[in-house]
Amino acid sequence: MRSDTVKKGSERAPHRALLRATGLTDEDFAKPFIGVCSSHIEVIPGHVHLDKVARIIADAVRAAGGVPFIFNTIGVDDGIAMGHDGMLYSLPSRELIADSVETVVNAHCFDGLICIPNCDKIVPGMLMGAMRCNVPTIFVSGGPMKAGVTDEGEAIDLVTAFAAVAEHNAGKIDDARLLHIEKNACPTCGSCSGMFTANSMNCLSEALGLALPGNGTILAGDSPEKLNPERIDLFRRAGAHILKLVEWDLKPSDIVSLETFDNAVALDIAMAGSTNTVLHLLAIAREAGIPYDQMRINDISRRVPTLCKLSPNGPHHIQDCHRAGGIYAILGELAAGGLFDTSRPTVLGKTFAELLKGVRTQDPIVIRAIDNPHTVDGGLAILSGNLAPKGCVVKSAGVLPEMLAFEGTAVCFDSQTAACEGILSGKVKEGDVVVIRYEGPKGGPGMQEMLAPTSYIKGAGLSGKVALVTDGRFSGGTSGASIGHVSPEAAAGGTIALVQDGDRIRYSIAERSIELLVDEATLEQRRIALVPPLKRVPGSWLKRYQAMATSADTGGILQVPG
Repeated sequence: MRSDTVKKGSERAPHRALLRATGLTDEDFAKPFIGVCSSHIEVIPGHVHLDKVARIIADAVRAAGGVPFIFNTIGVDDGIAMGHDGMLYSLPSRELIADSVETVVNAHCFDGLICIPNCDKIVPGMLMGAMRCNVPTIFVSGGPMKAGVTDEGEAIDLVTAFAAVAEHNAGKIDDARLLHIEKNACPTCGSCSGMFTANSMNCLSEALGLALPGNGTILAGDSPEKLNPERIDLFRRAGAHILKLVEWDLKPSDIVSLETFDNAVALDIAMAGSTNTVLHLLAIAREAGIPYDQMRINDISRRVPTLCKLSPNGPHHIQDCHRAGGIYAILGELAAGGLFDTSRPTVLGKTFAELLKGVRTQDPIVIRAIDNPHTVDGGLAILSGNLAPKGCVVKSAGVLPEMLAFEGTAVCFDSQTAACEGILSGKVKEGDVVVIRYEGPKGGPGMQEMLAPTSYIKGAGLSGKVALVTDGRFSGGTSGASIGHVSPEAAAGGTIALVQDGDRIRYSIAERSIELLVDEATLEQRRIALVPPLKRVPGSWLKRYQAMATSADTGGILQVPG
């Protein structure tokens, strides 16, 4: 066993002495050591119950013959960090999480690993760390929250609350209505109830073969004290199953491949997932030693239809997806159309071909059959052109038909804060293209999520009338003509830094193109005269992150200079 490094032989007596101090017995030194990586933190509703989850899983590991060691990573709640400088720390936290997983697992020579993420950067951070460690690993998230319900019976969620702010500012709703939405939008523990980044990543963990069926869709429960019995069963099965993975020596590198990441992209497209998944999948693939060109996504998107539209792209929520058969129902439909590589293995020790036999949608309204999709092409697209030579990402499933191709007048902002102020003050008009720059991984730094600007555009009645282009990224709750991840970013000298108010910008999702309609000679003059704005970066960590961050086309990973 890998853990024999720290527990076998006379020279390891001091090591065993320390381990005995943690409660280990003589019998435990013959058993596999299993890391139980929790991300419990009380400020994140998706993680507030994970201390109890970790204990349930650890008990299951112990009962199955392993020795569990619970440890924790940090976490950032993107919704709470959003709209202020706290969001600068969100994407960088992904790297700290990956580093902490790698550190604890390798320093203590664990034989296996169970990761318990749930929200936003925690899921990809743990996936990146697991790829680095490459020990038998299973992912089991804390589970999604239930959708909120208004007194009128309308299903609502966190995006409803953000949109309500803009509606309140525009005088469309009063203080009482805003408070009512605030109190009902997030009614339980768990990851936010739409197909936002957290749920997208937890669902993709199933398609990667690293999580058990139901990981992305079984509800967490009403509270930390009242967890969903179906979810508790999933936790216990994961805790017991890790011992089989250790016995089989089935590692992440045995499961993931280039085709596995194609499968994950296919699912993301079929379920109209978050654009953030592109950023994270690119980073995870790199940690797995698999060079994944984001332009592959266009090929997949042209073949894979959109089968499921959950909030913010449709009226349903994650609980409805689970009722309709969950992620495996979507995978089953894709497999029936020859759009999912079923030869790939999973943590269950079976291939998807074995697991998806006879699995199809149980509610064709929520999850459509392969022969009756929402759209015949996919929900994500990579655009390129002189404005984004290395590409940019749009969640095309969330774009209104009249905005699939658009030409408008640039209104430029050098930060998200300035953009929010401009939108709320009426500076943005119908027919405009809102350009938000210096918000990429290096420029932000940290590539802040932009749910607030898109929500304010929606609240101001400008949905379907303006587009937004940025080198930053969007929340998984974003919908509309929102084009992000423009690469190279402004801080790296990208063309987006050269756009001026009044320039014309044209894009076509069908043609996968985006162009700044300014001649090259003029752009070169602007490039020579460009003086990038100087941003004060708080703290030592963000300074280090900024020095090593790469643009979104590489997943925003860190690279040591030189």
